[in-house]
Amino acid sequence: MTESRPPFPPFDEETALQKVQAAEDAWNTRDPDRVSLAYTPDSVWRNRDTFVTGREQIIEFLTAKWERELDYVLRKSLWGFRNNRMAVRFQYEWHDSEGRWFRSYGNELWEFEENGLMRRREASINDVAITEDERRWFGPRAENEYGREIPLQ
Repeated sequence: MTESRPPFPPFDEETALQKVQAAEDAWNTRDPDRVSLAYTPDSVWRNRDTFVTGREQIIEFLTAKWERELDYVLRKSLWGFRNNRMAVRFQYEWHDSEGRWFRSYGNELWEFEENGLMRRREASINDVAITEDERRWFGPRAENEYGREIPLQ
């Protein structure tokens, strides 16, 4: 049985928005095994200064990430798309083991196979220290907020 993950490229605006929301929903589970299934078995990533290849390394990377980035909550926003590629903005909030809060701002470039699995992900991310009072998100996005832009600051 061949793996697939709809919607499939080439994307239109509706299917691109669906793909972005599905990614946000999956990452907000903080379940590395579940998240890894959206990627090809040989998917390649650049995440900040780390390079990852394949689902096993994706699972190891995400496990370590979510052990370090506690109470992680993510928002993604479609920036653009063409054929089998997308550009996505994102922000996520988290705290470290000492209780310091951060908002991480980033951009991702995604490339998909015909079966809807992502074969390439490149992420550039910057962390900004925030106070707990400056938090914006306290859990997954409500369905009536799907597709809404995320604020710049």
